[in-house]
Amino acid sequence: MRAADWSALIPVNVVTGFLGSGKTTLLSRLLASPRLASTAVLVNEFGEVGLDHYLLESVSESMVLLDNGCVCCAVRDDLRSALLELHGRRERSEAPRYDRVVIESSGLADPAPVVHTLTADPVLRHHYRPGAVVTVVDALHGFGHLDRYPESVKQVALADRLVLTKTDLAGPEECAILKGRLEAMNPAAPVRLAAGPAGAGGGSESTADAVALLVEDVHRADSRQAEAERWLGPGAVAAPHHHTGDVSSFCIETDEPIDWTVFGIWFGMLLHRHGENILRVKGIVDVPDLDGPVLLNAVQHTVHPPTHLPAWPRTWGREDGRAPARGTRIVFIVRGLDRERIERSLAAFRDSLAGASAPPPPPRGDRISTESSRNHLAR
Repeated sequence: MRAADWSALIPVNVVTGFLGSGKTTLLSRLLASPRLASTAVLVNEFGEVGLDHYLLESVSESMVLLDNGCVCCAVRDDLRSALLELHGRRERSEAPRYDRVVIESSGLADPAPVVHTLTADPVLRHHYRPGAVVTVVDALHGFGHLDRYPESVKQVALADRLVLTKTDLAGPEECAILKGRLEAMNPAAPVRLAAGPAGAGGGSESTADAVALLVEDVHRADSRQAEAERWLGPGAVAAPHHHTGDVSSFCIETDEPIDWTVFGIWFGMLLHRHGENILRVKGIVDVPDLDGPVLLNAVQHTVHPPTHLPAWPRTWGREDGRAPARGTRIVFIVRGLDRERIERSLAAFRDSLAGASAPPPPPRGDRISTESSRNHLAR
């Protein structure tokens, strides 16, 4: 899919977080912003009745309730059906003409299959695209959730944005320590403290949060440069960090340009073999003969269409004022894999293809896919 088509699709945001973390409270406040006036909401609750549906009903006119299951598994077909039905109602003017969908997932949900469904389903991807995944973390009980529940760890690892709620109930020192832990777990996702008691608030604060959490994302043409500069800014490169269980985060860097086709083949093979254990990848790739870098964004087996920046961000450069330095910086959040193993794999693959002629970089918006990688190897 070309980049222009991708940017015209309806973004689908996922708001996730462990049970009782304050997702509905936060979402209710965000939906009060005029920037989210044309938003449809899908509410997923684990159980017989999704009570949260009624809490949000007065905020958004376009409302579909998914219940008796979990969006990430049992009701994936229901999610597909709900999105297609909602789009049909929109086109027939039977529902307000929304320009964004927000899925509030169950506290036990894994957001990765939702993202995969949006990109893999041949019908859905003609109408929708993934937006930012926002994970809500309870400042009062966040440590316990991360220590005891793998669902909580994965929700944090897969996030594009992290929100710390109930900060008024936890002490400042505890909030600061938890914020540091979240930043170490997922260095590519900014952590935002929910405004007001238990995330309450409104007015300009709601609009600012709505823009930062749901509106801006790497797939919007006017947000890509700012997103890249945030990745490259101070503190963007975290030291390797191990946390709950065998999940760790690290950053791979190289000053040498990377052939896009070679990288695409290697990355596709890596995800094909280890995708279940590669929870999140975000990075900037220095591709020869391009004026700017390529932004890489992947959630397990799902790779978003890469986006090209016209120039290198101003935060990437030399302090002496000389011409900006180029280079590749990729953040991995993995389970049971070590940095050295992945670095050796990439180096060996590049060496094995050194000197071979390669096709030019892909058109803007093309996907790096496991399937295309296998096809390339077969030729």
